[in-house]
Amino acid sequence: MSIDNLEQIAQAMVAPGKGIIAVDESTSTIKKRLEAVGLENNEENRRAYRELLLTAPGLGQYISGAILFDETIRQKTGDGRSMVEAMEAAGIIPGIKVDKGTHPLAGFPDEVVTEGLDGLRERLQEYAKLGAKFAKWRAVIKITDGTPTSAAVEANVHALARYASLCQEAGIVPMVEPEILMDDKESVHDIDTSYTVHEEVLRALFGQLALFNVNLRGLILKVSMVIPGKYAPAEEQVDVEDVAQATVDVFQNAVPASVAGIVFLSGGQSDEQATAHLDAINKLGPHPWPISFSYGRALVSKALDVWSKDQKANWKAGQETVVERAKENSDAAKGNWKKRA
Repeated sequence: MSIDNLEQIAQAMVAPGKGIIAVDESTSTIKKRLEAVGLENNEENRRAYRELLLTAPGLGQYISGAILFDETIRQKTGDGRSMVEAMEAAGIIPGIKVDKGTHPLAGFPDEVVTEGLDGLRERLQEYAKLGAKFAKWRAVIKITDGTPTSAAVEANVHALARYASLCQEAGIVPMVEPEILMDDKESVHDIDTSYTVHEEVLRALFGQLALFNVNLRGLILKVSMVIPGKYAPAEEQVDVEDVAQATVDVFQNAVPASVAGIVFLSGGQSDEQATAHLDAINKLGPHPWPISFSYGRALVSKALDVWSKDQKANWKAGQETVVERAKENSDAAKGNWKKRA
């Protein structure tokens, strides 16, 4: 696939008012979500749950793409179509999670590095044949008194850059996700510390991407917002507007204008917080890049709860719920969200 095609896909992923739905939970992560609402973690329930979301009528009006787990991209819907075919019929671009998760970083017992580069070229080629148009790789950075270390930052952004280069070689748009945790039990940092770490990580990331000749116009940045730690003292918590300004400031300092688009993860925020922050950030625009969302839990938790109470009777209600949440975040991506009374 040519660079022009990659750029076109990246632009479609961040089309005005559209975001990405993340349904790429690992088997262990989705186990927690399903069991929390009384459902057994088996393949059929995982398949049905993801079909519920991805085939919701009207979802494509607000959702441009979906990040899938390996199991899902190989599954079929209840009517016999492949999951990819059902998504494409709804105007939703198929994506795939390709990292192998975090592992302890040798020599740094309190930090992790994301693995999965071995064999990635061949896996990307297979995913392209299965219909994936973009991929995602998540790195995890933790803020404590002693972390992140420069070693952890460099190890993770180096992996992100190598992954991104391999994606573009395979004709797949890379979504690079350096997540700076805000809800770890040790996350007691203030917003200034969050800002400093975000800037350090983003500068290091784009330095590595340049080193590996990654075309930024064919790349999506998925990133956390500049937020105090969830367990920071009450006096360190800040207003929505403060989060928005700090986040925009760090992007202006560390993210090249040529990046195709920026999407946020919702990690650690409530559904309403994630939407309110996105709205406030876009109200500060216009920005050099489209800024939208790539939410998982903040988009789907209500729909899962509704559907789980009676999977057959509540199918339509569950789908309507996810579309409603997608519309709210679509409004926020345009800076037009209005909080419910």
